[in-house]
Amino acid sequence: MRRSKRFEVLDQRPVNKDGYINEWPEMGFVAMKSPYDPKPSVRVENGQIVELDGKKREDFDFLDTFIADYAINIARAEQSMKISALDIAKMIVDIHVSRKEVLEVISGITPAKMTEVINELNVVELMMGMQKMRARKKPGNQAHITNLKDDPVQIAADAAEGALRGFAEEETTMGVARYAPLDAMGLLIGSQVGRPGVLTQCSSEEATELELGIRGLTTYAETLSVYGTEKVFIDGDDTPYSKAFLNSSYASRGLKVRFTSGSGSEVLMGSSEMKSMLYLECRCLYVTKGCGSQGIQNGSVSCIGIPGSVPAGIREVLGENLVAALLGLECASSNDQSFSNSDMRRTARTMLQFLPGTDFIFSGYAAEPNYDNMFAGSNFDAEDFDDYNVFQRDMQVDGGLRPVKEEDVIAVRNKAAKAVQAVFRQLGLAEVSDEQVDAITYAHGSKDTLPRDVSADLMSAEDVMKRGITGIDVVKALADSGFTDVAESVLSMLKQRVIGDYMQTAAILDSDFHVMSGVNTPNDYMGPGTGYRVEGKRWEEIKRIPHRINPMDI
Repeated sequence: MRRSKRFEVLDQRPVNKDGYINEWPEMGFVAMKSPYDPKPSVRVENGQIVELDGKKREDFDFLDTFIADYAINIARAEQSMKISALDIAKMIVDIHVSRKEVLEVISGITPAKMTEVINELNVVELMMGMQKMRARKKPGNQAHITNLKDDPVQIAADAAEGALRGFAEEETTMGVARYAPLDAMGLLIGSQVGRPGVLTQCSSEEATELELGIRGLTTYAETLSVYGTEKVFIDGDDTPYSKAFLNSSYASRGLKVRFTSGSGSEVLMGSSEMKSMLYLECRCLYVTKGCGSQGIQNGSVSCIGIPGSVPAGIREVLGENLVAALLGLECASSNDQSFSNSDMRRTARTMLQFLPGTDFIFSGYAAEPNYDNMFAGSNFDAEDFDDYNVFQRDMQVDGGLRPVKEEDVIAVRNKAAKAVQAVFRQLGLAEVSDEQVDAITYAHGSKDTLPRDVSADLMSAEDVMKRGITGIDVVKALADSGFTDVAESVLSMLKQRVIGDYMQTAAILDSDFHVMSGVNTPNDYMGPGTGYRVEGKRWEEIKRIPHRINPMDI
């Protein structure tokens, strides 16, 4: 067959290198609505839910039991369930109905009813809903801070730059798990060099992650994964009850906690029970609420290739983000997994959260080149900073970042690297040479840095754990080395652990360590002229991209 040259060209376009599949409900490859999804129902007897979405209590699995007992407002359930899904959907987009009123109605509906409500909303309406329903008034952003070498000095420099660029939270992970104590320390120091008040976490095995938090080397955790079917939950060696216990363990030690879930995980693990991805994710989010977590990282996350392969899959991702907000949870709305060969497609996927704003538009923007991202690559990375800042300027939207000057970036990277060098020296840890500091100051990624002595680093990491080194030791080492301002910032982060206000829903800290959350700065959007508006100093900051013409200079 003679081919059209146009189609030959189109076949080579990046978007056609992605994977696509027809809907296949029996294996869970359906985004929004499966013929096997349960019909909404609820029945309450003697203050207990005895029927949930077509199941009698004696037939409940452990997710049904947990959701019925802990995630639904039983006093409100029968009243809310009488309202049609279409009418609830209209309330969500109606500017005359407040967020508080919507939350009250939603508190009494079941996962199947929630699935019906989201199916009544198109993409634009879902964005309208998110603009009104996110918890915190002002959107924010979170960064991944990692590198191929697990180099804690590079982590500190990238964290400092990321904080300067506007990220309110920063998280790291390792290729070699034993590096965790050093990388957590580098992230803590670097973040406070870039901007006081940035929250940090080290994603590692849960016992290590909890211990690092207890020692004051991290300030939040978000890798408490929940799943939408009992079989997948069991495969993960967990139950909703064990997750609730772990959540309490973190929170009781002053650590902010955010759970993780996302559509496609049950499909990927082979136990979707023929349900839609949206319905299963609703179950995850109800479990998260029932566990008492203040928030969730969701939006398919690392499973984005699954919903991204089926019709309406990216609409579903936004839908599940909105479900989190409707349940009153902080929403860190993913965008942290590269899912497409097409720059146009990955940008379109992000705009659904960028334009209405979420509590954290990315639950991991790669603040390094993607080859250094140990979370498997983000939808945007360090090479996209200028594009992202122009998006903010083009649309007068606050995406949580800001333009920076080259000389300021060099200065904070150098200061962060030197601070880690000094702390390691004070604590008797692995050496950081002046040559390493210099290379990291000007580096784009780990291809531009010098090798580390891995054996010495791992011995030092083990030593940190054996000696019981804490955040207070880091404060002392910084102060004794002349980095008194950084020492004061780290100490202020430790004080926040005692105060506990940053465990409020959607809490972040400003540079003066004032908490901004869904409690004290709640989203109050109710149509034009209300809610968060990009104006004043923030608008002037967003406009100052580096490659612009100033007419007054001509």
